[in-house]
Amino acid sequence: MGFTHADTPEKVDWMADKTSGLRLFGDAEGKMNLALADVGGSVLVVSQFTLYGNAEKGRRPSFIDAARPELAIPLYERFLAALRERGLKVESGEFGAMMDVELVNDGPVTLWLER
Repeated sequence: MGFTHADTPEKVDWMADKTSGLRLFGDAEGKMNLALADVGGSVLVVSQFTLYGNAEKGRRPSFIDAARPELAIPLYERFLAALRERGLKVESGEFGAMMDVELVNDGPVTLWLER
């Protein structure tokens, strides 16, 4: 989860609603018709300011579009709480920490959600 300067609590609420309701999981016919709650899924949320890295110029990415921690941390915590309020099991990374994340990507779906 990455945040930029223009992000607001309202955008975070929208993102939590969208994330919890997206029908990304296959039904009995293999069609993407089921949401996280339908499959008993859970969410791992990791803060990642590098999502707002810009490498258009030069050889070193610029991160000026990423929100500063004083804005991003409350938004991150709000997102976690909003997902939990929707009944989802949520695990999270530690904001700003160097983390090794291991996962199994089950399927070819990757989405970029932004509003």
